[in-house]
Amino acid sequence: MRLLMLGGTEFVGRAVTDAALARGWQVTVFHRGRHAAPPGTTVLHGDRTDAATLGALADGTWDVVVDTWKGAPTAVRDAARLLADRAGRYVYVSTGSVYAPPAGPGHTEDSRLVEGSPDADAVAYAEDKRGGELGALAAFGEDRTLLARAGLILGPGENIGRLPWWLTRIARGGPVLAPGPHDLGLQYIDVRDLAEWILHAAETGLSGPYNLISEPGHATMGELLEACVKVTGSDAELRWAEPEKILAAGLAPWTELPVWLPPGELYDAIHRGNAAKAHGAGLRCRPVGETVAATWEWLRELGGEAPLRPDRKATGLAPEREEAFLRDL
Repeated sequence: MRLLMLGGTEFVGRAVTDAALARGWQVTVFHRGRHAAPPGTTVLHGDRTDAATLGALADGTWDVVVDTWKGAPTAVRDAARLLADRAGRYVYVSTGSVYAPPAGPGHTEDSRLVEGSPDADAVAYAEDKRGGELGALAAFGEDRTLLARAGLILGPGENIGRLPWWLTRIARGGPVLAPGPHDLGLQYIDVRDLAEWILHAAETGLSGPYNLISEPGHATMGELLEACVKVTGSDAELRWAEPEKILAAGLAPWTELPVWLPPGELYDAIHRGNAAKAHGAGLRCRPVGETVAATWEWLRELGGEAPLRPDRKATGLAPEREEAFLRDL
């Protein structure tokens, strides 16, 4: 198989590229050159928002294109148009955020979507991703477009700062605010499982939208944090607090306490989607302990500090805010 990876040097793109190389695929990576492409790939340099350098893709044929773009939908539209006659299938890594709120528990691929346009400049994450979906569909058609609507993505290579923050915080040891309840179910996908399924779907000719997430409750908040304690070997003491106390103290779910959301509308949208279609089409999700261990191993290889995407703000609870909360717990 011949893969054109648009990006391919960080997190999801890198995981797809590595998985394809491991399968013996011929991989071409088109990127801006800010990070080194994996050995064994054919490298094309260019900025997809610049028509002149996008021309680096003017020649060549591929069986599948994988695109993880999150900005202005016009970039997906233009790349898809350019490649429509020279690639067999277009896989756009989208997001569960394209479902219009409130995306209640059990929302499926047929649930109502946010508005988006392939001709729009960057507006907001959900609308931009929906516009990207429409740009891919317009160029490749429904039969040749796969919309990989990923949920929360964790695992080695993460440049968002969610699981890496928990690992580094717990490795530091001492009392740790653990947002509860302990058995709060989590729904996510390991980046390596996402990559493997994307390649499997491309090989088998799947098309249309798929919710790429684990089954609801695949892990719990307790299992995630306890796995962090185990792999780091720290003396961290998890001090569990109920959602009401955390919210009353003004601590922010998701940003100050990554991954965690209290039960409610947003929790339902992130952690209670319907993943039956993807699992029926071969998605397999590894245990949370494997995801945590691999992420910790990767962090240690980097010296303990994870990279952060330049368009992202740092996540995690400041030590003084955690200490103040724990004093009153």
